[in-house]
Amino acid sequence: MWTEVHELASLVREGKTTWEDLDLDDIDIRLKWSGLFHRRKRTPGKFMMRLKVPCGELTSEQLRFLGESIAKYGEDGCADITTRANMQLRGVQLEDADTIIDGLVQRGLSNVMSGMDNVRNITGSPIAGIDPHEFIDPRPLCHELNAKITNNGLGNVELTNLPRKINIGISSSRDDFAHCHINDVGLKALQHPETGEIGFNVELGGYFSIKRNIMSISGNTFLAVDQVVPYCLALLEVFRDNGGREDRQKARLMWLVEEWGVDRFRSAIEERMGAGQTLRPEAHVEYLDVWQRRDVMGIHPQKQPGMFWVGVCIPAGRMHAADFAELADVAEKYGDGSVRLTVEENIIIPNVTEANLAALQAEPVFQRLEIQAGPLMRGLVSCTGAQFCGLALIETKNRAMEVVKKLEIELNIPQMVRIHWTGCPNSCGQAQVGDIGLMGAPAKLDGKAVEGVKIMVGGKIGENPELAEDFSKSVPAAEEHLLPVLRQILVDKFGATPKAVVSA
Repeated sequence: MWTEVHELASLVREGKTTWEDLDLDDIDIRLKWSGLFHRRKRTPGKFMMRLKVPCGELTSEQLRFLGESIAKYGEDGCADITTRANMQLRGVQLEDADTIIDGLVQRGLSNVMSGMDNVRNITGSPIAGIDPHEFIDPRPLCHELNAKITNNGLGNVELTNLPRKINIGISSSRDDFAHCHINDVGLKALQHPETGEIGFNVELGGYFSIKRNIMSISGNTFLAVDQVVPYCLALLEVFRDNGGREDRQKARLMWLVEEWGVDRFRSAIEERMGAGQTLRPEAHVEYLDVWQRRDVMGIHPQKQPGMFWVGVCIPAGRMHAADFAELADVAEKYGDGSVRLTVEENIIIPNVTEANLAALQAEPVFQRLEIQAGPLMRGLVSCTGAQFCGLALIETKNRAMEVVKKLEIELNIPQMVRIHWTGCPNSCGQAQVGDIGLMGAPAKLDGKAVEGVKIMVGGKIGENPELAEDFSKSVPAAEEHLLPVLRQILVDKFGATPKAVVSA
């Protein structure tokens, strides 16, 4: 399975076949296990390559390689930061795929097991290790778990055919930057009130789909740090052997947890973990204060004295080849040569000294990718949309950026408002967690079918999350119809006011 890309790429380069002549199952389905997604409907002959970037951490060398990998494709080559703090390369041609894969492996990255019924990118915190308020640095756990699941990026046949995909998030602070409430497996760090040790409460079953959208529930389990990886591996084996496979709409982890009940599920994992392993019940902590989830964009002091992180807005997560090289240069010149991806599709440059902040901000790249972006742009999240995805009912990324620009020109908005766009009910853009969520949907205008959106309002993230509620089931997506609706929502629910019009 893991060598097929190299074999097919070689055949194409040697002129022995073309992508059009390959078996449809190979080209459109099987290659997904190797992280290659053929977009036959939108971009025939070109592939999206999804990576594995545990905890969203990349080096400047890796950044440059990713930019170089798409540069040759011109306008067809671009990349997207995803809602799993991951990276997807676009425009990849099959004859080049093996070279890119080899380059990823040489630089400590991988793309295997990033699609289909596998564990997806493991999320943590974009400010891991530098956060003044973290209970624990989750990066070692994210990397160890990813290595075990993927066989160090070489592919692991034992865990590559689960009943459905699994999302795992490891939250290291009360902010829950990993969005545990919408992960199949969420591990939320805390200090145990009785023993004082740092560990994790387990949440299970959160997911979005066409048929069901649900937040995670308590797994009634507290994990010591050294139990995290064994627990997750045992859970995956239990799910592999017992999860439903008859109906894909009823095969996510939550269905097994509900069928068995939390206690039976927990016992099955404990048994699979082996002798000597005991799973304690979840720890109950009551905080006296209300914790507001922090905005990590902009400039913030780290827990290391004299050091700062710089949050850079990547509008709708879309990047081009030049962006990779410029950000790599900045990370090396002013930071430690690394960057972090966020689940909000932005980038953080860590470990910048106070003396370097002014010079960093003056770099030309930040005229395009803003450090102090507006209250809508800094919170904008979008799925791929119809430009590349055949499932999307509407174009999202480009439309989202244009809509936000116009709203910020028209309105004074006193706070960040998180607007999430998703092109279809699969909700890769996680519309249900946005302050405002827009989902591609059918609409009618003058009796004719047009592109439309369903609008949701009121999603909350952080310590006490909530899913957004329906506001309008069908609004035409054209700006002349959508902008007035969004403008009124911002005024009525988020305190926006019209900007004064300056007469000529």
